[in-house]
Amino acid sequence: MKKYILAFILTLGITFFVYGEETGIFNIPEELKTEMTGNSYNENGPVKMNELVLVKVKYVNFNDEEKTGSIIINKKLANDILDIFNELYEARYPIEKINIIDKYGNSDELSMEENNTYAFSMRVKTGKKSFSKHAYGLAIDINPVQNPYIKNQLITPESGKEYLNRSITRMGMIIKGDVCYNAFKKRGWTWGGEWKSLKDYQHFEKGK
Repeated sequence: MKKYILAFILTLGITFFVYGEETGIFNIPEELKTEMTGNSYNENGPVKMNELVLVKVKYVNFNDEEKTGSIIINKKLANDILDIFNELYEARYPIEKINIIDKYGNSDELSMEENNTYAFSMRVKTGKKSFSKHAYGLAIDINPVQNPYIKNQLITPESGKEYLNRSITRMGMIIKGDVCYNAFKKRGWTWGGEWKSLKDYQHFEKGK
């Protein structure tokens, strides 16, 4: 059983030190705000920078290596995200990588092809003009290659075509009733894998 070495409350949020590596909820550092502005963040978008926070989480990658990832999320969901990823980490649920989308130039396509897990991105819905829940920091995509977006003949990412058969469970796939599904659902999140008009197996969202 993993144990927290030290836990204490800061004005920035709750900070934990896990095996010497800092995880928790933080205000977004100024240098990161600068990196985000003009990429994942736009002042004319639906959410303000001060409504977002940085959540640093531990996770286990596909090589069973322990890593630390960064997630930008609406502060209303920060505690959920910290608790969910702690739960996934304890269960050693595999996530290939977790990076903010600015590493990929705010390109959802590049991020998906790299099988990157991320939350906030000021972008529109796939195939539409209205803002995605990602633009509000109210959604997260997990292991997109193993959990593709499917609508009619559109499948994204392209490499996700190998995972259309959901009856065969493979590493990184989200399946109804598994630890990832349960961690989000018991906290009131909606899963795109249960939508009727399309399937977005990578996608969880919560709130308005």
